[in-house]
Amino acid sequence: MITVVGTGTGTPLDTAALDAVRAAGLVVGARRHIESAGLPPGTARVVMGPLAPALDAIEEQLAKADGASEGSGVVVLASGDPGFFGIVRALAERFGSDRLDVRPGVSSVATAFARVGLPWDDAVVVSAHGRDPRTAANACRAHPKVAVLTGPGSGPAELGAELTRRADARTLVVASALGDPEHERVERVTPAEAAARDWGPAVSVVLCLDEERALAPSRTVAGPPQGPSRWALDEGEFTHRDSMITKFEVRALALARLGPRLGDLVWDIGAGSGSVAVECARFGAAVVAVEKTADGVERIRANAAAHGVDVRAVHGAAPTVLSDLDDPDAVFIGGGGRELPAIVTACARRARRSVVVAMAALDRVPAVRAALSGAGFDCDGVLLQSSRLAPLPGEVSRLAATNPVFLVWGTRLSSPLSEGVVQ
Repeated sequence: MITVVGTGTGTPLDTAALDAVRAAGLVVGARRHIESAGLPPGTARVVMGPLAPALDAIEEQLAKADGASEGSGVVVLASGDPGFFGIVRALAERFGSDRLDVRPGVSSVATAFARVGLPWDDAVVVSAHGRDPRTAANACRAHPKVAVLTGPGSGPAELGAELTRRADARTLVVASALGDPEHERVERVTPAEAAARDWGPAVSVVLCLDEERALAPSRTVAGPPQGPSRWALDEGEFTHRDSMITKFEVRALALARLGPRLGDLVWDIGAGSGSVAVECARFGAAVVAVEKTADGVERIRANAAAHGVDVRAVHGAAPTVLSDLDDPDAVFIGGGGRELPAIVTACARRARRSVVVAMAALDRVPAVRAALSGAGFDCDGVLLQSSRLAPLPGEVSRLAATNPVFLVWGTRLSSPLSEGVVQ
């Protein structure tokens, strides 16, 4: 049997945990955990570093323990709740859940939210420990309450640098040495202030908050709001100019090909009213909407506010303005004119997963396909022609045709997947 003891955030081990440690044939944990556990002389121990050697040592001890009696089991000491982004996953995968006796402590996430007096049943929780921090940064851009588990190279400074100038109205709460009465610190800083400091190794967790929206209404399901119950919203649900908006039939297929999700960054180029941007944000993605007209930028912001999502509106013309943006996972291009091939090429060079282009002109389709294929994308497309029911006198209906639109998309043949986000 492997007893996994979560040490919580500074709470001493209880009597049952101490008894398990003292009776163990092997104790595995970080140096600070082993030193504070008071192991009997001669108890075998493995100081946790790389995971694989520790798992191998556990396997060897379990083999010795088969048929033995007392003093042959394994105890693993872990910070916080070991079942929450912790070692329980690796142990269960290697040895099976039925061989684990897990005794959880209070996680650093729960403790940090307690320190700032906020509930966290509606928070996004994402680990940047040993992972690309872009997923955590995109979650912070898109959601008002995010907890980030940090690690070397992906701490408050790196997260702050990712968010500086690229996320509005965010406060970082850096919680360090949680549970240590002498060294615990909980500090509120701006992303820029976080980026400018050396935080050292004691950071437990970072909370990213939009403080005006940090206290959300009570809900039944924990975690961030679930995906929208409907999409491809009617054009009437957006503010737009002279029907200059991507029609809902086009948006429906574009969303299917973009695949926006929590942790993604999506560009909406030539965003107009921002209808595609808003729909992607409703699926949980971080979104940048690029629009060259000032009144269009204001419409995008108004539509995002009306639907309760975060969309960063950038005033400028593609492809020039794109150089200052972070690389996207997916891109929708709904405008461009004569610059369209150059815009598609610029986007295709940087998109991690997919590019979707909507256009009315048949003449531009070959150049768009060539740009996507030349960038290593598998290219496909359709001509969308729809006719909507329209009322006639006498309580009857006719079919009213909408303008045909070419939708061409490219999917990168070898696409790096976003890191998973656990809620």
